[in-house]
Parts: sequence; structure tokens; C-alpha cells
Amino acid sequence: MIVHRQSISQAVLSVAVPALAVVALALRGPSEYEELVETPFDLLPVLSKSRLRHSWDVWGPEDNLGTLNRLTPSAVAAAASCVRTGQRIGLSLPLEEPSPPFFGRKAMSHVVYPMGGGIGWDDWLDGFYLQSSSQWDSLRHIKGPDGFYGGWLGDPSAEPGPLGIQHWAAGGIIGRGVLIDLAEFAGDEGYDPFTARRFTPDDIEAALAVQGAQLRDGDILCIRTGWIDKYLALDMAGREALAAELVDPMGYHCAGLSGSEEMSGFLWDSGAAAVTADNPAVETVPMDPAIGSLHVRLIPSLGFAIGELFDFGALAAACHADGRYDFLFTSVPLNVHGGVGSPANAVAVR
Repeated sequence: MIVHRQSISQAVLSVAVPALAVVALALRGPSEYEELVETPFDLLPVLSKSRLRHSWDVWGPEDNLGTLNRLTPSAVAAAASCVRTGQRIGLSLPLEEPSPPFFGRKAMSHVVYPMGGGIGWDDWLDGFYLQSSSQWDSLRHIKGPDGFYGGWLGDPSAEPGPLGIQHWAAGGIIGRGVLIDLAEFAGDEGYDPFTARRFTPDDIEAALAVQGAQLRDGDILCIRTGWIDKYLALDMAGREALAAELVDPMGYHCAGLSGSEEMSGFLWDSGAAAVTADNPAVETVPMDPAIGSLHVRLIPSLGFAIGELFDFGALAAACHADGRYDFLFTSVPLNVHGGVGSPANAVAVR
């Protein structure tokens, strides 16, 4: 599989940076800019039960970061060059949305009350589901036939240490973001994000070509299907009808990435550190059993960081306006020990 991507060293040389910054780069040791050398997808070993290719040995035993290991100091430093104007665009929905919540979750309650004799105020949340709004799936979110990522076979409700979201919160998820606007550049005529359209690697590459964008190691891919834009345009009756449909995680329809081995191989070989989307699952729903589950391929097998229900509407408008589709992506998950997921808390800085 051939994936066209740019190395970090190429990226550093291709951007205009101040002279003092060039001097600073030259003074740093070569090890700080050593390129990641990883096994190509087609050469990764195969798990015994699922027969899926896995990365359990790539970053060593007891790894808790998965593909976030690709956010090396050099990758993050290079990402800073994407900030040109200082424009900041939030990528997260309000915590109370979607409303009504999906998948049988309760609605969040926000209570504000006085403290200190009325001098100050405090507040608390009830019914706060960490994966109800724009969110990250931690590596303990999905267990495959061979176990969780890295072969962990523990109980997430009793053992908060391994694979919890706190490991991602420690350093945040910060790097070069790339908007891939499939809704704009790869959707068919009459395209509807509320249908089970399966986007392929060819669709991704076609959108990148139209955008004039190139992937490089450590990128955070931001897949726009248009799903959240259509959702936000619904009236309350439409939202209630959709929430009634979104009870079974496999019982609704949405456009997304194909769950195929080809897609998982493309994402692995792209060098991406994370994949986010503006739909509820990143992948197409319902899943086609003949193709497979992208969740199972990415999370427990390859250790991919994935995020769902991001809001890329305002970001897309800004990118289309100036033709620039990369930016500094910043996200700090909640530091919840043993967390299975977290609100995204994501911002694009352009």
C-alpha cells in the first residue's frame, strides 16, 4: 500500500520560519529530529483469534499511548508552523449536545449553587457521560477477540491503571491537524450524511488532492462527513426522532470511513497520530460484517486514538475561505483515572 506523506524533516524545511528559529533547529541534537521508523501495515503480525494485523509490539510492552506515540517533539514543533493568523476555532459541541442524548444515555443536569454565604458560586454536573458529546475513545473503550490493545485482559471497571484516558491527558493531544472535507470534495451528487456512505482511501486521497494538502507523520486527521452539520440544522422534533433511532450503536445510518482492512492499512501507513470525525462512529454505520469493524481494527488492534462527534463546520468555512487546510490542533482530555473516554476540549489554531 502506497500512502503519500511528508516526513517531519521535510515539513520543517518547507515552511518559512524566522531566522532565529532555523538557528535553534540547527543547534538541537539529531536524535530530536529522528524520523519514526515503523513497520508497514502489510508486515505487521496477525492476532491469533481476530486475524487482524496489530501494533502491540511497536511501542513496547505496557504502552498506553498507541498511535499518540507519533506526536513526537519534532512533530509537535513542526505543527506550530501551521499558526499563521492566530485564529482560534472551537471543534467541540456544547457538553449538553447532542440533545436528546444518543445510545440510551441520560441528559446531563447542570446545578449552580451559592457558597460561602453567597459570596461565591459553585456548580456540579449530574448524568455527565464522558462520551456523550464531542469525545475521545480511550484504548479501553473496545475489546477485541484477543483482548484490549497490547493484550490487556483486565476489567476496566476494577483496574483503572492500564489504557485509561489519564495517559492521554498527561501530555494532551497536540499536533498538526488536517481537515479532510469528504462532504465537500468526495460526496456524490445528492450525498446525504445520514445514509450509509462508505468512504474509501481513494476518497480521502481525492479530497486531499483537491485541497492541495499532504499528510505527514504525526498528523491528526479531521474527517468532515457533514453529519454534525445536518444534525445541528434539525429542529427539536427531528432531533428527538433521530435520538429514538440512535439507541442501538449499530441500529442507525451514517456516512463514514469504510471498516475495511484497506482503510485501516491506509490510516496506519499514513503516519497519523489520531483520527477524528464529525459523525457518531468515525466509520460507516451500520457495519457490514463482510467488511469488518473499523473500531475493532483501529482501537484494540492498532492502538489508534479516535474521536467522534467533532464539529468541523466553522473550521471548514475558514479553510475554504483561504485554501489552507492544516492548523495546530489542540485537545486536552479530562484527567480521569481509568476513564474510558473524555470530552474533546478541542481547538484549532490557524
